[in-house]
Amino acid sequence: MMTGDAYRAFGLEETPDWLARRAERSADRLALRAGGKDLTYGELDGLAARAAGALARAGVRPGDRVAALGPGGSLFAVLLHATLRLGAAIVPVNTRLADQEMEFVLKDAQPRLLVVSDALRARGEPVPRALGLPSLAAESLKDGQPAPSRAHQLTDLAAIIYTSGTTGRPKGAMLTRGNFYHGAMTSALGMGTLPDDRWLLCMPLFHVGGLSILLRAALYGIAVVAHDGFSEEAVRRSFAEDGVTIASLVPVMLRRLLDAGVAFPPRLRYILLGGGPAPRDLLERALAAGVPIAPTYGLTETASQAATMPPDETALRVGSAGRPLFLTELRIGSESASLPAGEAGEILVRGPTVSPGYWRRPEATQQALRGGFLHTGDVGYVDRDGYLYVLDRRDDLILSGGENVYPAEVEDALCRHPAVLDAGVFGLPDPAWGQAVCATVVLREGCAASAEELTAFLRERLAGYKLPRSITFRDALPRNAGGKLLRRQLREKGDRS
Repeated sequence: MMTGDAYRAFGLEETPDWLARRAERSADRLALRAGGKDLTYGELDGLAARAAGALARAGVRPGDRVAALGPGGSLFAVLLHATLRLGAAIVPVNTRLADQEMEFVLKDAQPRLLVVSDALRARGEPVPRALGLPSLAAESLKDGQPAPSRAHQLTDLAAIIYTSGTTGRPKGAMLTRGNFYHGAMTSALGMGTLPDDRWLLCMPLFHVGGLSILLRAALYGIAVVAHDGFSEEAVRRSFAEDGVTIASLVPVMLRRLLDAGVAFPPRLRYILLGGGPAPRDLLERALAAGVPIAPTYGLTETASQAATMPPDETALRVGSAGRPLFLTELRIGSESASLPAGEAGEILVRGPTVSPGYWRRPEATQQALRGGFLHTGDVGYVDRDGYLYVLDRRDDLILSGGENVYPAEVEDALCRHPAVLDAGVFGLPDPAWGQAVCATVVLREGCAASAEELTAFLRERLAGYKLPRSITFRDALPRNAGGKLLRRQLREKGDRS
């Protein structure tokens, strides 16, 4: 975390408006391809200026928050840059939330305005009404008088992004302009940028992984190819027709592309693979197919990446998320002492990409940022060369008979069975063992396997205490919009045979 004093000490108190400066230098360069339409940086800047004028006319002032429900692709990019231009912060709302969950987010964030996509309005879907919050149709963003650009104060909020709520009520992680700026710069130091790069965006824009791509692209001056959601066929066409050189995916997306036989073009420089530890079998399969995989570890609270493995090193350390970004410090154990290489403990992160805390949650902020480090709640270890291996969420760790069982390890072993498409492993209370290891499995279409067969398969690969006491079968596993497995839902359902 970098404070205002630290920014001033480095002479980094403010920067020019990123989009306006990019439009000055690269007005005719492609900025965004979405919905079959292209926008240059000059065009995107003009739209953002008018949208900023519309927001100002609706009462948005510096320091305010603007909630966004449903705008995708070019509309979200316009709204994002318009909000920043006014000195306000965007609050992207997960469109998959139930009505009550949306109401909670909107009441907690206290935005000045809610911008609702025209598609949601056209479908007649209910718009949350929290505390009489006024709303604005996305289409009306085109109606404002152009607002002038303004410097970005790096300590000012850029976004409040609500966590998925896997452990209770969601918390709004505050991310500053400086968090995103340093995330872009340090990622570029590790991965490099090329003038003709095109970044495929099929991640949700209400998650940090999607939002950060739009901001990084403006800083780099490269193009974003934005999809409305993820589909194998859309990615296949984009790989073939859009000149994609970078893509951001989560493991379930990559698996679906491999299963569908999608060809990965030679121009593809790397795929950032995040959203949780990638199963080893998936990494090995992708590497065998020649896919340039760059596993990455990051969180909402670190403005996306915290560590990344360059694609040319992935095969040398299969399962590692790489080393920390250039300005990021990573520690295993506690803020006062780091555990020896190879010993597992909680992952702690410190640096200029780390969030200053949670919106209106001083106690949660104090707990998460003890000793100047972000306590991630994730468990992992580093090897002797400083490469990070992420094992699991600390909350998902299973303690069975006094032994630690990491669900991701068991899931990885299950997914090596040719009949298994997906697997979720979790712990349930057990009077004899403390917790019993349980698994829920999704089989590939046309394949069959019994719980006994899978247990015998695992017995050859895992210690006895890691074997599931129960294996049940489902058509699909619960995942959030970012593709992350929701083990809490499996635990709550008590999936035991």
